[in-house]
Amino acid sequence: MIKNYFKIAWRNLWRHKRMTAINVAGLGIGMAATVLIALWVQNELSFDKFQPDAKNIYRIKVRLSISKTETWVWENSQYVLGDFAQRQIPEITEVTRLKSHYGDLNMHYGDKMITEKKSAYVDEHWFKMFHYSVVDGSTEAFVKNPFSIIITESTAKKYFGDKEAVGKVLRLDTVNYQVQAVVKDNPANSSFQYNLLMPIAAQLSDPKQKKNALQWGNYNYLTFLKLKSGANTSSVAAKIKSIVHQNKKGDKDDQKFELISLPDMHFENDLQSSIILHGSRTMVNVFMVLGALLLITACINYVNLTTARASLRSKEISVRKIVGADRLHLFGQFMSESLLVSFLALVLALLLVQAAMPWFKIFTDKAFENPFTSPVIILILGLTLLVSFLLNGLYPAALLSSFQPLNVFRGKAVLNFKDIALRRVLVVAQFTISVVLIVGTLVIYGQLRFMQTMDPGYNRSQVFSFSFPYWTIPHFDFKKSDELLKTIKQQLKEQSATSNVAMAGSGLVNFGNASAGGFDWAGRPKDFDPSFAPLSADVDFQSLMQIRIKEGRWFRDDISDKKNAILNETAVKLTGLHEPIIGQRFIHQGDTGVIIGVVKDFHYKSLHDKIGPMVISDNPGEGFYIKTAHGNTAAAIAAAGKIWKQYFPNTPFVYDFLDETYNNLYKQEQQSSVLVTLFALIAIFISALGLLGLAAFAAEQKVKEIGIRKVLGASMQHIVRLLSVDFIKMVCIASVIAFPLAWWAMNKWLQGFAYRIALSWWIFLGAAAIALLVALITVSFQAVKAAIANPVKSLRSE
Repeated sequence: MIKNYFKIAWRNLWRHKRMTAINVAGLGIGMAATVLIALWVQNELSFDKFQPDAKNIYRIKVRLSISKTETWVWENSQYVLGDFAQRQIPEITEVTRLKSHYGDLNMHYGDKMITEKKSAYVDEHWFKMFHYSVVDGSTEAFVKNPFSIIITESTAKKYFGDKEAVGKVLRLDTVNYQVQAVVKDNPANSSFQYNLLMPIAAQLSDPKQKKNALQWGNYNYLTFLKLKSGANTSSVAAKIKSIVHQNKKGDKDDQKFELISLPDMHFENDLQSSIILHGSRTMVNVFMVLGALLLITACINYVNLTTARASLRSKEISVRKIVGADRLHLFGQFMSESLLVSFLALVLALLLVQAAMPWFKIFTDKAFENPFTSPVIILILGLTLLVSFLLNGLYPAALLSSFQPLNVFRGKAVLNFKDIALRRVLVVAQFTISVVLIVGTLVIYGQLRFMQTMDPGYNRSQVFSFSFPYWTIPHFDFKKSDELLKTIKQQLKEQSATSNVAMAGSGLVNFGNASAGGFDWAGRPKDFDPSFAPLSADVDFQSLMQIRIKEGRWFRDDISDKKNAILNETAVKLTGLHEPIIGQRFIHQGDTGVIIGVVKDFHYKSLHDKIGPMVISDNPGEGFYIKTAHGNTAAAIAAAGKIWKQYFPNTPFVYDFLDETYNNLYKQEQQSSVLVTLFALIAIFISALGLLGLAAFAAEQKVKEIGIRKVLGASMQHIVRLLSVDFIKMVCIASVIAFPLAWWAMNKWLQGFAYRIALSWWIFLGAAAIALLVALITVSFQAVKAAIANPVKSLRSE
């Protein structure tokens, strides 16, 4: 019987090829988009859960109270804390630590220089707590030898090609490190995306590094704890605080310690800064809803087209009932058709997913597994098929199998008003989703455009920067650093391809430094100790970056300015300084000077954050900023690289253009913009496919009415209006429903930006106009086709 169901289902689908193609295409595209979204969502929600005993692994988290209104949250803690905690807290079974390497790691393999951007130091317990699949070598050898290296499989291939990596020696500065093991690449859902690991013991072999690590005031390591099952994390955190209070000299009891579980780390969003790439729970929720809506939109087409064509199958159903078919058999027949359409759509979806995977991996920067080999993806595909099958089949099957044969043969309407109204509701629902997505696309694009074109308060055009590599020079004498910096700067200024050169703290576009304590001014309340962003800058920095001065002046090349300070407008408001501000005493970072100028606020962080108080001091800083002469960018870079090689021949020359760095701040928003635009186009396309099918069916049902109207003198415009008006009304209703939903969703999204666009009325009208235009074109295509048809052919049977 089941075989017969599918045979009849196939015949029906083949007989109505156009409707079948519309159903399969719409559903297949919707399923493909849903699978890609589900793949990304599943990856985000499964971060680090693959680690053995992940639910009992925690990281120490520190909340430091800076003032009554400001608290800093750190992921780092003291190196020595881990050993003390393991000895004194019985709930802890294991402790391990990690310290990310600052900047690029430059090594030599023979005459070849290797640069690794993702490297870290780990202690001897790391591989006991965290699982790595060893391809070659062993982690035991890594633990025993402090000058060891473990690299990932792809990194080994990049460094050594097809040669065996284990045993190879890499030179870091003057020290040789041996590759002891090769491990499989990090999964896409791992927080630890390091290509190279070295022992912390190697770093601590330097007496200065060891001395710093053993001090309770230095928070430089991520400390992970494995607790006994059922341990109370609040109790453990309280004991950790007690240990720090007992051992840290002069502890002000201004710290609070917490434990965050390994799986929860990925969505941690309250840290000052982090070495780990974090996700957004909000974006995960948004895309989960988006995936469900796209699948529902695709399923609505099948439901609408199947129920709309019910009258054409009414006699078939009635004959079947008269010859003995009961309602259950008919229900099974129509569910079989639904399953067959869903299966064909799934095949199309798999082809689309396979074609899109290379782009999707690059776009999301995730090394997803092959979707056809991963059990999780197979489960997602199975669930997508099941949900589509049920959404597609239940209502149409129940409706079609309920027809009464006598009513059909007497000529009574097989569909009542309730069924027609439901179909209209579903069309309205489709276009409501489409309009919401179009509004989202316009708002995200508008915000991105706003961020890219707004005046940040300085000129970053044709400016590139690089940092002075103090760490590469053994036994470097910092007292002589100023002379070397001045020499390099003078050589850069002498190049014809550069128009200006300045020195300042690195990372101006996303300046993450902050300092509290050590600041004082006239009238400061004793209990008011806010943090400031301390920027070091030389005399040329203001003219190069075109920072606007509100009052006073910039630094001069004069020894008397060395202890003076310049504040931004926000710092002036925060301190409550009274006029005249210029000339007032200001203590900063141990220097007592006066305020010589106030600069207008400029954005030194992402637009997600408000401009904070900044203090600028007259120090060269470690960053070189070079303004290139017009049309000489390549020559300026080459000249800077040549000077770099003169002083740092064993270190690669790495530079960044400020424009590129600025745009990278909004990479996540750019990705969201592309995805929402893509899914809005998919939703519109699916909705248009559904409208095309319904319009074709409406024209088919009214073919004789259209013929009579044409004979009686109706114009083409009249026929087009006859077939289009109902659909246009539904799109207008959908737009009205979509507006408040879209306003709520996008207003919530915009709250994440301290500086944002306003939700203007034209955005909503524009979205409605786009949806209306798509619907009008789609319906008009079929309406014009019906209007130009020869009425003689449609009336010949009468």
